[in-house]
Amino acid sequence: MPTIDMPLEQLGTYAGRNPKPADFDAYWARALAEMRDVDPAVEIVESGFEVPGADCLHLYFTGVGGARIHAKYVRPKHAKEPHPAVLQFHGYAHHSGDWIDKLGYAAAGFSVLAMDCRGQGGRSEDRGGVKGTTFRGHIVRGLDDHPDRLLFRDIFLDAAQLAGIAMSLPEVDAGRVGTIGGSQGGGLALACAALEPRIRRTAPSVPFLCDYKRVWEMDLARDAYEELRTYFRLFDPQHKREEAIFERLGYVDVQHLADRIRGEVMMGVGLLDTVCPPSTQFAAYNRIVAGKRMEIYHDYVHERLADFEDKALQFMLGM
Repeated sequence: MPTIDMPLEQLGTYAGRNPKPADFDAYWARALAEMRDVDPAVEIVESGFEVPGADCLHLYFTGVGGARIHAKYVRPKHAKEPHPAVLQFHGYAHHSGDWIDKLGYAAAGFSVLAMDCRGQGGRSEDRGGVKGTTFRGHIVRGLDDHPDRLLFRDIFLDAAQLAGIAMSLPEVDAGRVGTIGGSQGGGLALACAALEPRIRRTAPSVPFLCDYKRVWEMDLARDAYEELRTYFRLFDPQHKREEAIFERLGYVDVQHLADRIRGEVMMGVGLLDTVCPPSTQFAAYNRIVAGKRMEIYHDYVHERLADFEDKALQFMLGM
């Protein structure tokens, strides 16, 4: 069988390579306290997109740093209340997608909230203002500033804040909220469930944002992780700060958050994935202490996994 990474039996025990900062728990306690101090000023407005069975709305809220964050909000018209909800997260540099992508869940009785990541392809704001480079990529945004200025810290917090907002909606059953997404969306689905432990079920596929140093050591810092190579070439060409750089990235490494997840997890992985290598995904999966299962696709790369989204819907229906 072809392979680009460790044998499957080694993947099942792999513990990750990227260092975890000593003050990691204090870092995220401080971050969550900042998030909770924000008045979200939630606004829900009509979108102009109309279908018979659902209301398609825009939801805006204020995140950390004062950025206004946008999510598409699809609410079934005839579902029982309160009813379950899913939070949907998109791939790197993209956006929350078309309305039709959410209607399958709405038809099954779920509200859907699909977030636009700040500074990427949708309507959410990026307030900027960090020291150091902002060239080519969000992983390195804020890397030369205080650790609290890492952009993915704020994006992780936006995901957790959206979860809390969803749980506060009168039509939503706060005990039946799940997260879904692929690639960056998969990483955010996990991060959201870690930072908002009331999330009941999580179904990520091919998650991004895990075990940066392993990506580097496999010489796969291209495509989604290309900005790491660019950063070193431009700002640390002799790698004198390599250890410190990867340690700082550890604050926003999903593997170090994974043991906080309390809801059930179903993860999908393609064993020929050279964008987010399987070992990086297993680094996060192996740290999850809640109920979990891995759906393994032996011949798949970084792509949509056959039937996985159908399995995710069935998984969510069991909440």
